Amino acid sequence: MSKVKILQEGQSYSFRSYFEMSQEPDEILAELGYSLVRSRLSLPKSETRLERLGELRQRLEETLSIISLSNEAARREALVFPVLLEVARFCQGQIRIEYPLNVSPWLRGNLDYLLRGKNVLLVVEAKNDDLSRGFTQLAAELIALGEVEAQEILYGAITIGDAWRFGRLDVDTKAISQDITLYRVPDDLEDLTGILLGILTNQGLLL
Repeated sequence: MSKVKILQEGQSYSFRSYFEMSQEPDEILAELGYSLVRSRLSLPKSETRLERLGELRQRLEETLSIISLSNEAARREALVFPVLLEVARFCQGQIRIEYPLNVSPWLRGNLDYLLRGKNVLLVVEAKNDDLSRGFTQLAAELIALGEVEAQEILYGAITIGDAWRFGRLDVDTKAISQDITLYRVPDDLEDLTGILLGILTNQGLLL
């Protein structure tokens, strides 16, 4: 008996549609022609420490103590954007917010954050409380970027503000790797910003 298709010909799917799908991520991505592997990734990591890391940590801790992070907008503005802004400022990168991308009827929508450094692209898709389904959306966005960017490896991160998880797309092998490590904010802030800097500045070993 033939398998029922998840993605239907003639239908249009936004990036948000992938977050709302109930099917398993590997099955969804397989219909886009990509495989999914969960493992502990060896991520690029800069040994350079942010000049204002201590100030950033203190600000985030104060935020967590006085603001209710009960919705996605609050998490973005209070926890996600300050981290990205400090990293982009330090490496003189650029941030695009709600960046539109339309590759095909199955791959279209807005990226929450698109960061450009010297050589590497980083996509961060902020979701309120579901890292698992959020990663499916992130993977779809990475696939779309792989269609328009002349790079073999693309990195992305899914975050709910106080927790981050990374993913990597290998364009040549059409494989998406989901890191099993979870980075907490503010406890793992130094490791997190080191990885973000490593990706944007193309520092560290890409495995």
